[in-house]
Amino acid sequence: MLFTADHDDIRRSLQKFIANEINPHVDEWEKADIFPAHALFKKMGNLGFLGLNKPVEFGGSGLDYSYALMMAEELGAITCGGVPMAIGVQTDMATPALARFGSDEVRREFLSPSISGDYVACIGVSEPGAGSDVASIKTNARSDGDDYVINGGKMWITNGTQADWICLLANTGDGPVHRNKSLICVPMKAKGVTVARKLDKMGMRSSDTAQIFFDNVRVPKRNRIGEEGKGFTYQMIQFQEERLWGAAACLKAHEYIINETIEYTRNRKAFGQSILDNQVVHFKLAEMQTEVELLRALIYRAGEALVAGEDVTRLATMAKLKAGRLGRELTDACLQYWGGMGFTNETPVSRAYRDSRLTSIGGGADEVMLMVLCKMMGTLPGSKGNAS
Repeated sequence: MLFTADHDDIRRSLQKFIANEINPHVDEWEKADIFPAHALFKKMGNLGFLGLNKPVEFGGSGLDYSYALMMAEELGAITCGGVPMAIGVQTDMATPALARFGSDEVRREFLSPSISGDYVACIGVSEPGAGSDVASIKTNARSDGDDYVINGGKMWITNGTQADWICLLANTGDGPVHRNKSLICVPMKAKGVTVARKLDKMGMRSSDTAQIFFDNVRVPKRNRIGEEGKGFTYQMIQFQEERLWGAAACLKAHEYIINETIEYTRNRKAFGQSILDNQVVHFKLAEMQTEVELLRALIYRAGEALVAGEDVTRLATMAKLKAGRLGRELTDACLQYWGGMGFTNETPVSRAYRDSRLTSIGGGADEVMLMVLCKMMGTLPGSKGNAS
């Protein structure tokens, strides 16, 4: 991944914004179990951070994907997982399909205010009975003249209690499960949309996560993104960016925990020497730093391929899988070296331990990533695969 001076200019602006406008408030937002999404996103929108690779005609900067990837990596410097995740939903999970396949009318209504930070977006795919198994969703959008009438529910929806609209995946036909779904932009204030509850989560505390119900919600068909029945395909394409974002956002977060652990163990003495002087500790930290750098190389390779217009399903899936596994191993090892303090909520390592656990679950669980890879390798029972 060849970053230029243009990348570096935006990177420095983002680093300054994170240092001044986000990190000083993280502890407060974590305690409150929510952050002020509209206020923060408006500041980010004013600086152009929410539309780096979105079309210029709708308020974006029109840059290539390498800029979005650079931003995802820098967001890892935020000292919690919840706030960067919420930003990532806005930029790389709820809006890529809209930016790429939406009509000008629907992009003016939903994409432009999301880029400017006036709207908070969320993505509605997962359901209580269909998390990683996207094809099994039950939410349906019945055709009624020029409208869809939507019934069903969505679960684990990031930004769900604050969002102005949801990019909703729903069944719009009775055909095969991979060809009967559509993505629809649904205003959260529409009649029949109910935020049932804000979920109480183990980690990502500063990010609000909702369960949402749809009871005869009527929206015009013009709110559909692209063609009817292509929603599953659009979402799979959208997942490439979501999974790459999730992996990239881990890099600086992991490095921060390694560095904090080095600092703590260097100053913590036991049995006549610092904890860091134990070979098992400094060797393990060196190994973890190496693993982070290997993950970065994989992510950059996937990013370059995406910029070149290639299908990066395989590389993005590998990156997401590795990021989840590494997050669990790294934070568990580091927490152990913090000893009793690591088990308190006063230290960054315990927050990282809780927050990073989601990477192996959200956006497709580890097991689903392995299934995708096995299918592509031709080793998944019952699949012919795409071994290349």
